[in-house]
Amino acid sequence: MVKSSDDIVKPKTKRGKRALEQREAKINENAKKALFLRGTKTSEVVSQAMKDWLQLKKPFAISYQKRNEIRPFEDQTSLEFFSKKSDASLFVFGNHTKKRPHNLILGRMYDYHLLDMFELGITQFQALRNFKGIKSTLGCKPCLIFAGEAFETQTDYIRLKHMLLDFFRGPKVDNIRLNGLEHVIHITALKEKILFRCYKVLLKKSGTKTPRVELQEMGPSIDFELRRTKLGSEELLKEARKVPRVLKPKKEKNISHDTFGAKLGRVHIQSQNLSSIQTRKMKALKRKKEKDVASVDAKKAKSAATE
Repeated sequence: MVKSSDDIVKPKTKRGKRALEQREAKINENAKKALFLRGTKTSEVVSQAMKDWLQLKKPFAISYQKRNEIRPFEDQTSLEFFSKKSDASLFVFGNHTKKRPHNLILGRMYDYHLLDMFELGITQFQALRNFKGIKSTLGCKPCLIFAGEAFETQTDYIRLKHMLLDFFRGPKVDNIRLNGLEHVIHITALKEKILFRCYKVLLKKSGTKTPRVELQEMGPSIDFELRRTKLGSEELLKEARKVPRVLKPKKEKNISHDTFGAKLGRVHIQSQNLSSIQTRKMKALKRKKEKDVASVDAKKAKSAATE
């Protein structure tokens, strides 16, 4: 669909121009921001859980304090409006009803349109403030661990895993130092529950250069149950995952890797005349003259006849 000249927004100030450039499609995407929204009614558990997740997601998080009458599974237009307004591709919506108590709805957008949405019910919750000890640094990149067969076999759990990876992965980095690994998020899928746990990584002395690693639970600790899902089509998912041609690695000819990761190369050369190759001058490699060969053969024949 081609936009008309009336639909194109033209900035009037330099600040507006920078804001529009920030929203434009890029080869290397910005870190995904998450939008936190509240329904008309929320419980204390939902409010505190959203605050803790906001703390884990900072600084790439935007929180709206005003309550909104939104029903995500019936009408997504309000969520898409807030997503475009805040330039956020992820959202967390909290509400609480008699039919679905302590409810969190997680979702992600593609081009400001709904891609995936998951409704999770909180069955057990311990807040971040209830755990004593040192917390992870604000904005640090967490190490995500997924356990459970469902994350590899069931479609709903596979897509939920991808959404959680998008939610917590943070900005893309090329290198990370050992001291920077200070936050671990462990998510386990059981029969009917999803266990969400957060740990602080402690590096202690071991007597060697490599420190001894210990995990200390720092919260929040949440048990979820998967209630409802709304998944985008495979065509839309394929479109959202499309990688620009510039970022695709160039194929190297005649280069391969073995099972241990070693790089192997194959070199093609033209056929060579081996008789003309200069070799090391050794007695054993010298060519014998035809006369010498004939005399040797005659001696061998004479010795064989006398015997």
